[in-house]
Amino acid sequence: MRIGELAALAGVTTRTVRHYHHLGLLPEPERLANGYRRYGLRDAVTLARVRRLTELGLGLGEVRDVLADDAGRELREVLAELDGDLARQEEEIRRRRERLGALLRQVEEGGQLPAEGPYSEQLTELFGEMRRVSATLPGPEPAMAAKEREMLELLEVAAGSEVGTQMVSVLKEAVAPPGAMERIYEVYALLDELAGAGPDDPRVTEAARSLAACIPVGMLGELPGEREELAVTGFADSYFAALAPAQEAAVRQALRLVLEPGEETA
Repeated sequence: MRIGELAALAGVTTRTVRHYHHLGLLPEPERLANGYRRYGLRDAVTLARVRRLTELGLGLGEVRDVLADDAGRELREVLAELDGDLARQEEEIRRRRERLGALLRQVEEGGQLPAEGPYSEQLTELFGEMRRVSATLPGPEPAMAAKEREMLELLEVAAGSEVGTQMVSVLKEAVAPPGAMERIYEVYALLDELAGAGPDDPRVTEAARSLAACIPVGMLGELPGEREELAVTGFADSYFAALAPAQEAAVRQALRLVLEPGEETA
């Protein structure tokens, strides 16, 4: 097939094909007597593979590494993996459409979408429970509750969809028992009181113990590992930077109390 036919088959432009030749992503094919390139099935599969990998978020340098691994494999293996890529994309699109459909139904039924959203379905349910408790408070909602929502939304994204979903699931189970969310709001209020205090304030220890009692250990167990470590570290740095000194001290103490049970933190 000619370059135009190849490009049309893969859903790209002829300029893209030439660019991939220039970068070494797509090998130069043999040329006919008239100088035109002649492409075969392997070229079409390679080009489709490049397109799918870039759509999955890989950079061209990463795509080159994947293609290098593909070079010694049977065509059937490459096709099977390409089919797997497409299946994962289809599943992701299906989940997004389900979420979008739920939001549309909420609007059609006269409901209101959260101003900060849309969130994942699990976060929407969790934040709905937070709004329910907040509505019962005599005064305004603690500022720490709003920070917590921002943290959970960002962590769900930073940790990756699967890990983030697991963490939020664990948290939902932890706040499901009667009175659990109310106790968390009491901790938010304690942390709000520390907004203008220093890290050596005596109230830090009380707030840390109360917070530690609310943190589900299973959620910490879902924190990402090697591949996501850098992103989550950056997230943690940003989160602590947004806290007042006494609040940061309380949160760090609470985490140590949960991770090292039985030890008191001075």
